[in-house]
Amino acid sequence: MSVELKPASKYERKIFYKEEWNVKDVPDFIRNSLTSREFGFDHYGNGPNDRYKVFVDDLRLKRFIKVKQPFAAYCSVAFYDKPNQRKGWQKSELVFDVDAKDIPIRTCDCAEGEVCEKCLNQAKEIVLMIRDVLSGDFGLTNINLIYSGRGYHVRVLDEDVMDASSELRGDIIQYVTGSKLPDLSNEYGFNDLQPFIIPFGYPKNFTRWSKYTILHLRRSSKLDDVNNQLLRDVLKHRNLLQEDLWGMFRSNIGPIRYKKVMNAVSRINMQITDTKVSIDLKRILRLPSTLHSKVSMKSTLIKNIETFDPFDDAVPKFVYERND
Repeated sequence: MSVELKPASKYERKIFYKEEWNVKDVPDFIRNSLTSREFGFDHYGNGPNDRYKVFVDDLRLKRFIKVKQPFAAYCSVAFYDKPNQRKGWQKSELVFDVDAKDIPIRTCDCAEGEVCEKCLNQAKEIVLMIRDVLSGDFGLTNINLIYSGRGYHVRVLDEDVMDASSELRGDIIQYVTGSKLPDLSNEYGFNDLQPFIIPFGYPKNFTRWSKYTILHLRRSSKLDDVNNQLLRDVLKHRNLLQEDLWGMFRSNIGPIRYKKVMNAVSRINMQITDTKVSIDLKRILRLPSTLHSKVSMKSTLIKNIETFDPFDDAVPKFVYERND
């Protein structure tokens, strides 16, 4: 059957938390640090206004959620000495938030704010690319992938990045998403990233993301400083990038116009993830295992991203029992 991404009723939330939700489905990387994290809840669909919650063990978290059956549940990416006051910051996960409804160049025909199977698959492709850069270029290993309900969260808990400042996180985001024109005089492209061993260098990663973006452009795409004629020329010659013939692509576009295109592409790449989420050291994110009530999907820790299908692995039982 097809899954309709519509809001869950109060009764459906009750059924989900009574019969399906299990505190043991909360990922270990959160359960093992409960007393250092802030929890927040949205009980009525108006946003997380019940915040500064702390749970000393699984049992108390379980009791709270089973009783409250929240519209949405969140926990902080930050670790605190006093999470109930958000004081004594220790460190924070490095997070990449890829929401299918916010992908800048979507290949589907969804209306604004909506998601479908096609754009969710596109979000998954992006997450795979982010994961590969984090592990391949930065050598990070504690990378957790979460289906959020309308997209994906990449949550990194390597100690090398947990104490990074907002400024350094901003540089990491630009590197990972290919959203800065490369400085070819610098092997890395980013002076601030020298503490990390980056074997391939930034230009290769920028090329990879730029190719992805250009190959996904549509006639209706809007790019800064790129007029309709230039966009048509890009679409006409972009098949050259399938063979990585960048020199021929540049020649056919023209060097000045090519630079305009690459500047515009780098700005699009920056919109692939929600930058505000990544640099916010005190952000709260949807708690994996809980319900995204706006679309009736489960936020889910992904064990195998290659085989993960949200329409098989993240649909609550009550969705299949609806009688419309």
